[in-house]
Amino acid sequence: MMMNLFSTFDPTTNLNTSLNWLSSLIGLLIIPPMYWIIPSRIQILWINIVSILHNEFKVLLKSTNSKGATLMLTSLFSLILFNNFIGLFPYIFTSTSHLTFTLSISVPLWVTFMIYGWIFNTIHMFAHLVPQGAPNALLPFLVIIETISNLIRPGTLAIRLTANMIAGHLLVTLMGNSGSLLPTSMLSFLILGQILLLILESAVAIIQSYVFAVLTTLYSSEV
Repeated sequence: MMMNLFSTFDPTTNLNTSLNWLSSLIGLLIIPPMYWIIPSRIQILWINIVSILHNEFKVLLKSTNSKGATLMLTSLFSLILFNNFIGLFPYIFTSTSHLTFTLSISVPLWVTFMIYGWIFNTIHMFAHLVPQGAPNALLPFLVIIETISNLIRPGTLAIRLTANMIAGHLLVTLMGNSGSLLPTSMLSFLILGQILLLILESAVAIIQSYVFAVLTTLYSSEV
């Protein structure tokens, strides 16, 4: 039972290769070429969403010399959002439900922020380890706490996204497996519950990609 339950999170195939990771690139096959040439309602809607995110990220960054940073952050939001949604379709591997995928996004970004901050804003990085108005007796402990909280940031970003995606998929799988054990009169309630759960999962896919991008923006604004 446990092997069947977690088989949807197995990135290997029968050939013992990780071909399922190619699901992250399946959007190149889904999006029609005319989408990039002729403006459509979907394209206009997506441009409006990206413009809203650009304005919000620009406010969070609080810097005038961070040109191109909002482009990177909106691209990050789009990548995570697409992979979250593509995992809701049947028989498609959910790459964001694995720490391998989420850590490969969060760790390079965090390392880049740290290298940039310690090289160009060294004094600010040292000052950030000590909160303002803290008593002198607690300064050594506060430095240790701030350092640990800074080191676990990429892990918390990755685990938050992975845990939320795994939890929803496990609920869908558990409800689907219980269908054969229910009487016929209860199947309609099961289907209704599955539909409501899929709507909730769609909302979680949007919220988690937005939270990941916003937290990354806040971490970059500190350096």
